[in-house]
Amino acid sequence: MSVDLGSEWMKIALVKPGVPMEIVLNKESRRKTPVAVCLKENERLFGDSALGVAVKNPMVVYRFLQSILGKTADNPQVAQYQKHFPEHQLLRDEKRGTVFFKFSDTLQRNFWQPIKDAVITVPAYFNQAERRAVLQAANIAGLKVLQLINDNTAVALNYGVFRRKDINSTAQNILFYDMGSGSTTATIVTYQTVKTKESGTHPQLQIRGVGFDRTLGGFEMELRLRDHLAKLFNEQKKSKKDVRENLRAMAKLLKEAQRLKTVLSANAEHMAQIEGLMDDIDFKAKVTRSEFEALCEDLFDRVPGPVKEALAAAEMSMDEIEQVILVGGSTRVPKVQDVLLKAVGKEELSKNINADEAAAMGAVYQAAALSKAFKVKPFLVRDAAVFPIQVEFSRETEEEDGIKTMKHNKRILFQRMAPYPQRKVITFNRYMDDFVFYINYGDLSFLGEQDLKVFGSQNLTMVKLSGVGSSFKKHSDAESKGIKAHFNMDESGVLILDRVSNLVLDFKTDAEKPEEKSDAEKVEETEADKKSKPQKKSKISEDITVELEVNDVLDPSTEDMEVLQDLTDRDLEKQEREKTLNSLEAFIFETQDKMYQDEYLAVVTEEEKEQITGKLSEASNWMDEEGYTAGTKELKEKLSELKKLCKAMFFRVEERKKWPDRLAALDSMLNHSTIFLKSVRLIPEGDQIFTEVELKMLERVINETMTWKNETVAEQEKLSPTEKPVLLSKDIEAKHSFLDREVNYLLNKAKFAKPKPKDKAKDKNTTSTENSNANSTANSTEDAEKVIPPKTEEVKPAEEPPTAEEKEETILELNPAENTDTGNSQSTNHPDISVDAKSFQN
Repeated sequence: MSVDLGSEWMKIALVKPGVPMEIVLNKESRRKTPVAVCLKENERLFGDSALGVAVKNPMVVYRFLQSILGKTADNPQVAQYQKHFPEHQLLRDEKRGTVFFKFSDTLQRNFWQPIKDAVITVPAYFNQAERRAVLQAANIAGLKVLQLINDNTAVALNYGVFRRKDINSTAQNILFYDMGSGSTTATIVTYQTVKTKESGTHPQLQIRGVGFDRTLGGFEMELRLRDHLAKLFNEQKKSKKDVRENLRAMAKLLKEAQRLKTVLSANAEHMAQIEGLMDDIDFKAKVTRSEFEALCEDLFDRVPGPVKEALAAAEMSMDEIEQVILVGGSTRVPKVQDVLLKAVGKEELSKNINADEAAAMGAVYQAAALSKAFKVKPFLVRDAAVFPIQVEFSRETEEEDGIKTMKHNKRILFQRMAPYPQRKVITFNRYMDDFVFYINYGDLSFLGEQDLKVFGSQNLTMVKLSGVGSSFKKHSDAESKGIKAHFNMDESGVLILDRVSNLVLDFKTDAEKPEEKSDAEKVEETEADKKSKPQKKSKISEDITVELEVNDVLDPSTEDMEVLQDLTDRDLEKQEREKTLNSLEAFIFETQDKMYQDEYLAVVTEEEKEQITGKLSEASNWMDEEGYTAGTKELKEKLSELKKLCKAMFFRVEERKKWPDRLAALDSMLNHSTIFLKSVRLIPEGDQIFTEVELKMLERVINETMTWKNETVAEQEKLSPTEKPVLLSKDIEAKHSFLDREVNYLLNKAKFAKPKPKDKAKDKNTTSTENSNANSTANSTEDAEKVIPPKTEEVKPAEEPPTAEEKEETILELNPAENTDTGNSQSTNHPDISVDAKSFQN
């Protein structure tokens, strides 16, 4: 699956056999789910269920969490979140330095459907800390993350996959402008076909430039509208209280502002109205689009910013961009489109992509490509690192005057917009003992002052190396090629230090071993003699011990995991209880209804009826008084007791329903079997392919089945409907299957049997003599019949045995009832995805 994790909404797509790519509907049958969680008392809710609580009790609903993911307590975005949602109290985690919410200890957790493999989208501007936070959250959720994919890259992949035929060796540059609820991103993508050594020529997308605004989005517009509505309500002076101090009323206004923003995108004005906004006072006010645009004027001024940043990062101009494509729900605001169109200088803005689902569909295509269960046409993806990363280290150097100083060095590891996945190696040549180096972000001058504050620490990791000195001592006679640090930026954009090693070259003489000489004969080899002998280089790589101090979000503590597990256990217990409660309620109401139906009244005595009806009424009263507070165990016991009481009644009704069809099928089988037996009995003895034993066996089975059926039906007719039946549907099915098996055995034998050859005519001379003798002896009809020469027929050679395919086809012809037409099933298969059926076995 893919998870397009936005700031306000989450979309999920699946790839599966038959329907390779589709958006998943949630339990409300919607194609997108709000990113919201409700934690109150002994209950935990997600999505739309959580939003339903937000209006009544906003203090227990948590939304728009993406902006504070992986952020330290002093990050400006944490303060901004606190301002937007004053009902929440954010505290600092002493271990991690990040923030957490203060809430009640009694919580519940919603059920999760476990899915093994997932690709999750993240904003392109997520740094290392934010990416690791998402990976940790997925790990806690039990997901196996195949890859974190940037949401702009997923959109570009979705666009390219469906336009594969339009991509050729000529580079096409397209700008995707994505304004969502919480942020805005502009991405320049180059499409063209490239030739690879492994698999030939394939289309490729390369991210060339990215610009972003972390806080520009539809949510900020909704907050402006909310505050405007609050101002209008206060001006109406229907209440002496300030509506802005009422958290519940402000939550209602925010919900109305979200609806209003959508409506004003298509209408010039609209009436905002809320029943019982505060103190049972209704609110109603007209808002125009021009008022809305005036409220958000400074936001609209920021619309061109990401485009300019993307062009600067790609070192391109708008003349090189073929088209601008809109993505994200907030691009539907007319003013956003007007400002953007003017900024890019194009004739029009393209809307030829699903603005809401493109990222989810692109990510699920990538999930299919990474999964072993599907064969996907290759579409190469070259993503880009938005933030440069460098290695920094210091070493002591000696100046010409003999004074020793510390020199600080920087080595660029990944430049801005460097493609990934990619591996890099940095060599430290002048260290002979243990040392320390740092992995930091590079030049971030392209970020504004506020973005730098939001970005957080620019130091990623401090790396302490030990064992360097001992490694050099161990290989003192060898030539060192330096300490090599191997880095990898993987497909998720996460930087990993794979290993650090000391690479040395050990020189060995490759000449033949000289003969032993006496001390008098030994001559010391000169340097020239040594150099004249051939030498062999031997590479030795010895790993160095690495200790990392990551300035990053730490893994969850044991205590955190215990709390989460407790939530899981409580949720599972709650789900089990609700399921049992619903089953008990349904059983009581359905069975009470059945007690008025003729088919059920016919099979119970008056005493049974009174007993069942009484128990059901008793259980119904118990449900109204005590049942809704009863535990799962008690509910299960009550349900089991009622099922046991009604079991005999249900059994008698079900049997009587099955009798007509089962008996009709058995009668038909007996009729066809009898006709078949009579037919094969008429086959001449010379052509008979069945043995007498086989025919008598079939005859015996027919007679026994017919006798059993007649006797059992007669016995059943003598019984009352309220008594336990002797005619059982399972016995009828067993008799039918046994008889059917006997007939099929003979049918198959007939199909594959070889025809018997006829006796050849006697010798002509012998025949002539016999005829002469017979004519001279008698003229009776009986004697004449004896001398009539036998009619000779051409004997055909035995046919070749049928092949396996022919056998299968033959069996289907002999058993027309089994040769059912399943029809031509159709599925909306993606042209670039096929299913590997073997991967879904077991």
